Amino acid sequence: MRLIDPDHPFFQAAWRRWLLVLVPFAWAFVELNNGSTIWAYLSAAIGGILAWNLIITWPRNRDD
Repeated sequence: MRLIDPDHPFFQAAWRRWLLVLVPFAWAFVELNNGSTIWAYLSAAIGGILAWNLIITWPRNRDD
């Protein structure tokens, strides 16, 4: 089971992909400024997973 399906039509627009990646990183910055390092790391990890799936490995040329 995948956590996110990058082939879903919702993710075709580039601005949506970038927004979904930037929001967790912005929230990690807020949490880090408030002194909550664990929540900041968790938010940054979520942003990293989204960045990998929606930005770095985009577009996909799969034959399945």
